[in-house]
Amino acid sequence: MNEFWPWLGDSLVLGIGATLICDLWGQLVRLVTGIPPLDWRLVGRWIGYMPRRFVHDSIGVVQPIRGEKVLGWSVHYLTGVVLAAAMLGLFGVAWLEKPNLLQALGFGLITVVLPFFIMQPALGAGVAASRTPRPTRARLLSLCTHGAFGLGLWASAIVINFLC
Repeated sequence: MNEFWPWLGDSLVLGIGATLICDLWGQLVRLVTGIPPLDWRLVGRWIGYMPRRFVHDSIGVVQPIRGEKVLGWSVHYLTGVVLAAAMLGLFGVAWLEKPNLLQALGFGLITVVLPFFIMQPALGAGVAASRTPRPTRARLLSLCTHGAFGLGLWASAIVINFLC
Protein backbone atom coordinates (compact mmCIF):
# COMPACT_ATOMS: atom_id res chain seq x y z
CA MET A 1 0.00 0.00 0.00
CA ASN A 2 2.97 2.33 0.59
CA GLU A 3 3.78 2.16 -3.12
CA PHE A 4 0.20 2.73 -4.30
CA TRP A 5 -0.04 6.49 -3.74
CA PRO A 6 3.22 7.42 -5.47
CA TRP A 7 2.28 5.09 -8.37
CA LEU A 8 -1.15 6.73 -8.59
CA GLY A 9 0.34 10.24 -8.49
CA ASP A 10 2.90 9.36 -11.16
CA SER A 11 0.17 7.80 -13.30
CA LEU A 12 -1.93 10.96 -13.01
CA VAL A 13 0.94 13.25 -14.01
CA LEU A 14 2.11 10.99 -16.84
CA GLY A 15 -1.39 10.33 -18.15
CA ILE A 16 -2.58 13.92 -18.06
CA GLY A 17 0.69 15.19 -19.53
CA ALA A 18 0.73 12.61 -22.30
CA THR A 19 -2.93 13.19 -23.16
CA LEU A 20 -2.34 16.94 -23.26
CA ILE A 21 0.56 16.45 -25.70
CA CYS A 22 -1.66 14.15 -27.73
CA ASP A 23 -4.31 16.91 -27.88
CA LEU A 24 -1.72 19.54 -28.83
CA TRP A 25 -0.60 17.22 -31.64
CA GLY A 26 -4.22 17.02 -32.83
CA GLN A 27 -4.46 20.81 -32.93
CA LEU A 28 -1.18 21.04 -34.86
CA VAL A 29 -2.51 18.53 -37.39
CA ARG A 30 -5.71 20.60 -37.67
CA LEU A 31 -3.75 23.81 -38.25
CA VAL A 32 -1.42 22.26 -40.86
CA THR A 33 -3.85 19.99 -42.71
CA GLY A 34 -7.33 21.20 -41.80
CA ILE A 35 -8.18 17.70 -40.51
CA PRO A 36 -9.99 18.09 -37.18
CA PRO A 37 -9.15 15.83 -34.25
CA LEU A 38 -11.74 13.43 -32.86
CA ASP A 39 -14.85 15.15 -31.53
CA TRP A 40 -14.89 13.96 -27.92
CA ARG A 41 -18.61 14.73 -27.70
CA LEU A 42 -19.17 11.62 -29.82
CA VAL A 43 -17.19 9.51 -27.36
CA GLY A 44 -19.27 10.98 -24.53
CA ARG A 45 -22.42 10.10 -26.47
CA TRP A 46 -21.13 6.54 -26.98
CA ILE A 47 -20.35 6.20 -23.25
CA GLY A 48 -23.76 7.62 -22.37
CA TYR A 49 -25.56 5.07 -24.55
CA MET A 50 -23.31 2.18 -23.50
CA PRO A 51 -25.72 0.71 -20.91
CA ARG A 52 -28.31 0.33 -23.70
CA ARG A 53 -26.15 -0.20 -26.77
CA PHE A 54 -22.41 -0.67 -27.32
CA VAL A 55 -22.11 -0.67 -31.13
CA HIS A 56 -23.69 1.97 -33.37
CA ASP A 57 -24.01 2.20 -37.15
CA SER A 58 -22.98 5.85 -36.92
CA ILE A 59 -22.65 7.58 -33.56
CA GLY A 60 -22.89 10.96 -35.30
CA VAL A 61 -26.59 10.45 -36.10
CA VAL A 62 -27.50 9.15 -32.62
CA GLN A 63 -29.51 11.57 -30.48
CA PRO A 64 -27.09 13.71 -28.41
CA ILE A 65 -27.12 13.32 -24.64
CA ARG A 66 -26.82 15.94 -21.95
CA GLY A 67 -23.22 16.49 -20.82
CA GLU A 68 -21.68 14.42 -23.63
CA LYS A 69 -18.84 16.88 -24.19
CA VAL A 70 -17.71 16.85 -20.55
CA LEU A 71 -18.19 13.08 -20.40
CA GLY A 72 -16.15 12.54 -23.57
CA TRP A 73 -13.26 14.74 -22.49
CA SER A 74 -13.27 13.20 -19.00
CA VAL A 75 -13.12 9.67 -20.40
CA HIS A 76 -10.35 10.77 -22.80
CA TYR A 77 -8.14 12.01 -19.94
CA LEU A 78 -9.09 9.13 -17.63
CA THR A 79 -8.06 6.71 -20.39
CA GLY A 80 -4.70 8.50 -20.61
CA VAL A 81 -4.18 8.06 -16.87
CA VAL A 82 -5.17 4.38 -17.00
CA LEU A 83 -2.79 3.76 -19.91
CA ALA A 84 0.02 5.55 -18.07
CA ALA A 85 -0.66 3.36 -15.03
CA ALA A 86 -0.53 0.29 -17.28
CA MET A 87 2.80 1.40 -18.71
CA LEU A 88 4.23 1.87 -15.22
CA GLY A 89 2.87 -1.56 -14.34
CA LEU A 90 4.62 -3.01 -17.38
CA PHE A 91 7.98 -1.24 -17.06
CA GLY A 92 7.93 -0.55 -13.33
CA VAL A 93 7.91 2.76 -11.48
CA ALA A 94 11.72 2.78 -11.74
CA TRP A 95 11.18 3.63 -15.44
CA LEU A 96 10.51 7.19 -14.28
CA GLU A 97 14.09 7.55 -13.05
CA LYS A 98 15.47 6.81 -16.54
CA PRO A 99 12.61 7.26 -19.01
CA ASN A 100 13.25 5.39 -22.23
CA LEU A 101 11.90 7.12 -25.34
CA LEU A 102 11.63 3.94 -27.41
CA GLN A 103 9.70 2.12 -24.68
CA ALA A 104 7.29 5.03 -24.26
CA LEU A 105 6.85 5.47 -28.02
CA GLY A 106 6.37 1.73 -28.51
CA PHE A 107 3.81 1.59 -25.72
CA GLY A 108 1.95 4.56 -27.18
CA LEU A 109 1.87 2.98 -30.63
CA ILE A 110 0.60 -0.33 -29.23
CA THR A 111 -2.32 1.47 -27.58
CA VAL A 112 -3.73 2.13 -31.06
CA VAL A 113 -5.32 -1.33 -30.81
CA LEU A 114 -7.96 0.24 -28.53
CA PRO A 115 -9.44 2.62 -31.11
CA PHE A 116 -8.81 0.24 -34.03
CA PHE A 117 -10.62 -2.73 -32.50
CA ILE A 118 -12.96 -1.27 -29.88
CA MET A 119 -13.81 2.41 -30.25
CA GLN A 120 -13.88 2.85 -34.03
CA PRO A 121 -16.05 -0.22 -34.65
CA ALA A 122 -18.37 0.78 -31.78
CA LEU A 123 -18.78 4.31 -33.14
CA GLY A 124 -19.65 2.95 -36.60
CA ALA A 125 -16.31 3.58 -38.32
CA GLY A 126 -15.49 -0.14 -38.68
CA VAL A 127 -12.41 -2.06 -37.60
CA ALA A 128 -9.38 0.22 -38.01
CA ALA A 129 -11.60 2.88 -39.62
CA SER A 130 -12.47 0.55 -42.52
CA ARG A 131 -15.90 2.20 -43.01
CA THR A 132 -14.55 5.75 -43.25
CA PRO A 133 -14.13 7.60 -46.57
CA ARG A 134 -10.31 7.49 -46.26
CA PRO A 135 -9.36 4.53 -44.05
CA THR A 136 -5.63 4.69 -44.73
CA ARG A 137 -5.50 8.36 -43.74
CA ALA A 138 -7.57 7.66 -40.62
CA ARG A 139 -5.27 4.80 -39.64
CA LEU A 140 -2.14 6.89 -40.12
CA LEU A 141 -3.64 9.74 -38.10
CA SER A 142 -4.51 7.30 -35.29
CA LEU A 143 -0.99 5.87 -35.32
CA CYS A 144 0.56 9.35 -35.23
CA THR A 145 -1.77 10.44 -32.44
CA HIS A 146 -0.90 7.40 -30.33
CA GLY A 147 2.76 7.97 -31.13
CA ALA A 148 2.31 11.51 -29.80
CA PHE A 149 0.79 9.98 -26.66
CA GLY A 150 3.90 7.81 -26.26
CA LEU A 151 6.13 10.82 -26.79
CA GLY A 152 4.01 12.60 -24.18
CA LEU A 153 4.59 9.80 -21.67
CA TRP A 154 8.33 10.20 -22.12
CA ALA A 155 8.24 14.02 -22.02
CA SER A 156 6.05 13.99 -18.90
CA ALA A 157 8.53 11.68 -17.19
CA ILE A 158 11.35 14.09 -18.10
CA VAL A 159 9.34 16.94 -16.55
CA ILE A 160 8.72 14.89 -13.38
CA ASN A 161 12.47 14.26 -13.09
CA PHE A 162 13.25 17.94 -13.65
CA LEU A 163 10.76 19.14 -11.03
CA CYS A 164 11.39 16.49 -8.38
